[in-house]
Amino acid sequence: MIRAAPAKNVVAQLNDFGLDNIIVVERTLQRLDPFEVRVQVGAASLNNRDLTVIRGKFADRAKFPLVLLSDCAGEVVELGRDVTRFKIGDRVVPTTLPAWVSGPFDPRVLATGLGIGVHGVLSKFFSGDQRGFVSIPEGLSLEEAATLPCAALTAWNALFEQGNLKPGQTVLVQGSGGVSIFALQFAVASGARVIATTGSEWKVGKLRALGASHVINYRRYPDWSRQVLDATGGNGADYLIETGGAGTLDQSIKAAAVGGSICVIGMLTGAYGTFDTLQVLRKTLRLQGTVAGSVEMFERMNGTIECLDIHPVIDRAFEMHDIVPALEYLASGQHIGKIIVRVSDR
Repeated sequence: MIRAAPAKNVVAQLNDFGLDNIIVVERTLQRLDPFEVRVQVGAASLNNRDLTVIRGKFADRAKFPLVLLSDCAGEVVELGRDVTRFKIGDRVVPTTLPAWVSGPFDPRVLATGLGIGVHGVLSKFFSGDQRGFVSIPEGLSLEEAATLPCAALTAWNALFEQGNLKPGQTVLVQGSGGVSIFALQFAVASGARVIATTGSEWKVGKLRALGASHVINYRRYPDWSRQVLDATGGNGADYLIETGGAGTLDQSIKAAAVGGSICVIGMLTGAYGTFDTLQVLRKTLRLQGTVAGSVEMFERMNGTIECLDIHPVIDRAFEMHDIVPALEYLASGQHIGKIIVRVSDR
């Protein structure tokens, strides 16, 4: 079934680097290719990668004007003539790297990164090849599903695809952003113990309520690896979700257990620095970069989310015309979990 396409789209686009260069405008919708689906977007969500794009850190890949964001959820409203994977009315989410369907990571898929190499999803309608979408888990709203493509899949990949997290092991998560909160939820659901770090005393209770057995304020304890070792009887953490980057990697190495895995995901404290290589050797650690995941990984994750009835933690919702305040709120670091943007008629 092919439904006639609406004539106009509404998008939030970046015309040049900087928050001041974001505008919400109308665009003409393009005809679908044979294998493409068109989705009416219900909600999108923010990731730190969006701030990185806007600040010009991916200047070699950004082409203006650029529609923002990588994560959204919506309902299929139009099908290309050769689409077989979905039908009208299906609730779906696109993958952050739609060309990564299966198999190991290939750097060439980065060229298809939504909101970086190609147009993103913050629009009334979003279209793409059917292979780059997955069905939304039963029981999740569109707003909840919009948080999954980048943060949830990255956490899942780190712990269960690249990693092999088992019940009884210890996971350390840094901060309270999307990836860390999803890692906390997945780890607790799998029977693992979670230690969290935070720089805000008021977040301590929130992290404990989500299942963290021990929360460390890194402002009070800058050498927080010692607190991790104390909390684990000197053993350290088996998996560490490293979102800080250069400024926290050395502490993660010190906090890791022998044979532990440090999943390098973010660079909130910078991309360049030094660390104790000797400790990496003595502990036989694995430092693993983690970049989202494939369509097949996404489907496996969604099956687990549905089976275990896991619900994303949403901190705050904004409207599309308030995308700049939403990004400013993300940059403030006050949130716990995900920040979403509702998409509606202009």
